[in-house]
Amino acid sequence: MNEKDIQSLVAIIIILFIAICLTLAGSQGGVTVLGGIPVFAIGVALAFIIQWIAFIPAYIKRTEKFFDLTGSLTYITVIFLAVALSPEIDTRSILLMVLVSIWALRLGTYLFRRILKEGEDKRFKEIKQSGTRFFLTWTIQGLWVSFTLAAALAAITVEQRTDFGLIGLVGLLVWIIGFGFEAIADYQKSKFRSVPENKEKFITTGLWSISRHPNYFGEILLWIGIAIIALPTLQGWRWLTLISPVFVTLLLTKVSGVPLLEKRADDKWGGQEDYEEYKNRTPILIPNPFK
Repeated sequence: MNEKDIQSLVAIIIILFIAICLTLAGSQGGVTVLGGIPVFAIGVALAFIIQWIAFIPAYIKRTEKFFDLTGSLTYITVIFLAVALSPEIDTRSILLMVLVSIWALRLGTYLFRRILKEGEDKRFKEIKQSGTRFFLTWTIQGLWVSFTLAAALAAITVEQRTDFGLIGLVGLLVWIIGFGFEAIADYQKSKFRSVPENKEKFITTGLWSISRHPNYFGEILLWIGIAIIALPTLQGWRWLTLISPVFVTLLLTKVSGVPLLEKRADDKWGGQEDYEEYKNRTPILIPNPFK
């Protein structure tokens, strides 16, 4: 076992410890089944179990083609199960289930079609050759699902129900704006890339003219909307489930999203006059239609 494998095993242990802490916080004041097992805990456990089952054929075939699709189906499975196991279903629970499912279905099918078209995800080229490192990647996705879904899961499984109210409507509006940004940005980029003449070019039109990463802006905004909808149900340690939009924001702006794509773009087009001009006039994330 080499150093990277050992590091991966340590990372897996840390991830599981974090997941347990999240589970303890989110389960406080939540509904239970089967003699006292929190539904929130079942949801988190299921998020990891699905990834680990999917990892087996993925590693055997050395493929990442079903990685994103599995993640999306996990969101839907977990949130549907949470609603099904909750003894009382209210407007908030149904709405959260619908919103998360719409987002997961759209993004999952979009990413799946993209990887089928491109053939591979370059991020996995080396990772998928190592069982330990590849397993870590699937385990990280389990934590990703658990973190991003935490606020919604906490609201669905709460024992003490509250009225939907104005805060819920505000959250819904924020989600609609965020979802619209992400879906339209993805559509515009797909349409741009479908033109053969644009193969080696970068997009500067539509929403991409007011933000260099409008899809990520939309992703962050829609999870903020989910958190706002869940807000009135949170008490005690359950407030920690608000890590959901914070996690998405930090991951997309500091780790795997914006930094990775910015570096890739700089390596490809850096120094070109039109690209440098585009960077100077276009915000990296938050849209500015007036600049």
